[in-house]
Amino acid sequence: MTGKVRTRIAPSPTGFLHLGTARTALYSWAYARHHGGEFVLRIEDTDVARSTQDSTDQILASMHWLGLDYDEGPIYQMQRLARYREVIAQMLEAGTAYHCYCTPAELDEMREAQRARGEKTLYDRRWRPEPGKVLPPVPEGVPPVVRFCNPPEGDVTWNDLVKGEITINNREIDDLIILRPDGVPTYNFAVVVDDWDMAITHVFRGDEHINNTPWQINIFRALGAPLPAFGHVPVILGDDGQKLSKRRGAVSVTAYEENGYLPEAMLNYLARLGWSHGDDELFTREQMVSWFDGSHLSKSPAQWDAAKLAWVNAQYIKAKADAELAPLVAAQLKKRGIEADERLPAICALFKDRCETTVALADWAAAFYADVAPSEADLAQHVTDAVKPVIATLAEKLASVTWEKVSIAAAIKEVLAAHSVKMPVLAMPVRVLLMGTPQTPSLDSVLAIFSREKVIERLKRA
Repeated sequence: MTGKVRTRIAPSPTGFLHLGTARTALYSWAYARHHGGEFVLRIEDTDVARSTQDSTDQILASMHWLGLDYDEGPIYQMQRLARYREVIAQMLEAGTAYHCYCTPAELDEMREAQRARGEKTLYDRRWRPEPGKVLPPVPEGVPPVVRFCNPPEGDVTWNDLVKGEITINNREIDDLIILRPDGVPTYNFAVVVDDWDMAITHVFRGDEHINNTPWQINIFRALGAPLPAFGHVPVILGDDGQKLSKRRGAVSVTAYEENGYLPEAMLNYLARLGWSHGDDELFTREQMVSWFDGSHLSKSPAQWDAAKLAWVNAQYIKAKADAELAPLVAAQLKKRGIEADERLPAICALFKDRCETTVALADWAAAFYADVAPSEADLAQHVTDAVKPVIATLAEKLASVTWEKVSIAAAIKEVLAAHSVKMPVLAMPVRVLLMGTPQTPSLDSVLAIFSREKVIERLKRA
C-alpha cells in the first residue's frame, strides 16, 4: 500500500444516524486507524428540503458517543457549491458534460414510450452533443440541468473489497444529471468531487450503493482523478427480514445511549454484524483496530439481534469499573428526579451482574433513594402474619448493631436462631419491604448500603 490511507463517512442529515451508517462509520474509522491513516466526517446536506440542523446535531452526538473521532470535519457539502460549479464548468468545456433542456413532462413521455416498447427506461441523450448531430432549438424559459457524458459502450469493472470483482455494462446506465437547475449538485457528482479533493483512498459503504459506483468511477475517470478502493458491505436486516433503514425499523444510535447501552458494547456488537476475527465475540476497541485490515468482511446480510446486543452489553457492564459505571447510572436516576450520592459505586458493584443496561441498574439503585411500592401479591405471599414477629425482632436488633456487613450478618443469624426459622423465611419478606422484590443479592450486603434509619423505617411497615 502506497500513500496515506484516508477513509470517510458521509451521512445525510435527513434523519438520525442509524445503525447501518454507524457500522459503516466504524469500519471506515477502524480501517484508517489500523493503517495509521486519517478518517474524515462529511455531511452530505445537498438535499436542502429534507436536511435539518437537528439531524446534523444528532449525527455529531452519535459519533461522539461512539468514540469515532475524526481527523477532519465536519465538512458540509453546501459550503462547497462554488467548487462543484467550478468542476462543472471544466467538464462543460472539456465536453464531458452538457446542458439538457428536457422538461419533466418530456422525460415522462420519453419513459412511457420506452416502457410501451418493452425497453429499459433511460435518458435518450437527445441533448447530448455529438459530431454531425443537430440539437433541438434551446427552449425559452426552461432552466437546464447539466448531464454527464457517460460512456455509451464498454464495461465498468472494479475489485470490490467485500464482494470481489464486479462488472456493470455502460449500456445499463445513462447520462446522469450532475447539476440541478438551482445550481445544487446531485449525489453521484458531489461525492466524486469530495472524495477527489479530500484524497479519499478507501470507501466503505452499504451495498445499496453498488449501482451508483459505475457512474462515480466514470466521473472519476472523466476528471482524471485517482480512483479510491470501494468496499460495499451488506445490509443489516431487522426481525422481519427486511432492511433496517431510517424509514423502516431502524432506531437511532442516541436512543441506545438513552436506553442504557454502553458505547464500547455497541461498537463491539456492530463490528460483529458483518465482520469477524476468528471466534472472538468480545474485544476492545484497541483489539479491533489491531485486527481490522479490511479482510474477513461478510458478503451476506447481517441479522440484527436485540437479545445478543443485550448480552454483549451485560458483559461490558459486568466488566466496567464501579466508579466509571456510577456516573452513567446517576444520569439515568437524574431523569427520574433522583439525586445519587457516594453510595452509588457500591450499589453498582452489588447489582451490575444482574443487569443488561444502565437503565436496569438504575431500577435497582432507585430503591436506595426513593420509596418502593411492593406489589400486593408479594406482600401477601411473603410478609405473612407468621413472619411479622421475626421482622420486628430483626428491626429491634438492627437498631443497635455496628452498621457494617459483618455485624448485620451476625444480627440476622441471631434472629433466625431465636425464632428457629431458616434464612428464606426472613430474607424474602425483608427484601420485599426494602427493595420491592423478593429477589436480590445477599441480604447483609443490601442492608449495609442502606442507612440504618431507612431499613428500620421500611421494616416497621410490616
